[in-house]
Amino acid sequence: MSKAIEVGIIMGSKSDLPVMKDAAEILDQFGIGYEINIVSAHRTPELMFDYAKNAHSRGIKVIVAGAGGAAHLPGMTASLTPLPVIGVPVKSSNSIDGWDSILSILQMPNGIPVATVALNAAKNAGILAAKIIGASNPDVLNTLSGYMEELKEKVLDSAKDLK
Repeated sequence: MSKAIEVGIIMGSKSDLPVMKDAAEILDQFGIGYEINIVSAHRTPELMFDYAKNAHSRGIKVIVAGAGGAAHLPGMTASLTPLPVIGVPVKSSNSIDGWDSILSILQMPNGIPVATVALNAAKNAGILAAKIIGASNPDVLNTLSGYMEELKEKVLDSAKDLK
């Protein structure tokens, strides 16, 4: 039986995939179903409009949107959907050290929030998506608690290794 798709992972171009696959990998680890697609705000705006407006009716609960350069995909998606959107700024080949992407996603006007993670931090976007889903899903919440305990143990083990 396949998992229900609860997270939509979208990116502006195929060149964003090496970053955005980290969100997919962590969602796999947490047992959360997702879909992944290329949806460009600039080159396929009709596709972006359709995706954003209809994702909730297909069972999506959170959208993770990654984009580089001008990085309009997360904000435009957020303006069209009632779902939470997590933006992943991607340092692209034409980027200004990633700052253009960070600021394009971070500096949204009041009324159109986009949760924004660090540059290239799609793994954190996946974890945040899992936390949003975990707020109403005890199984995901328990998996997240175990993940956090593993992080704690790694730090404690590292501290022991220093002594």
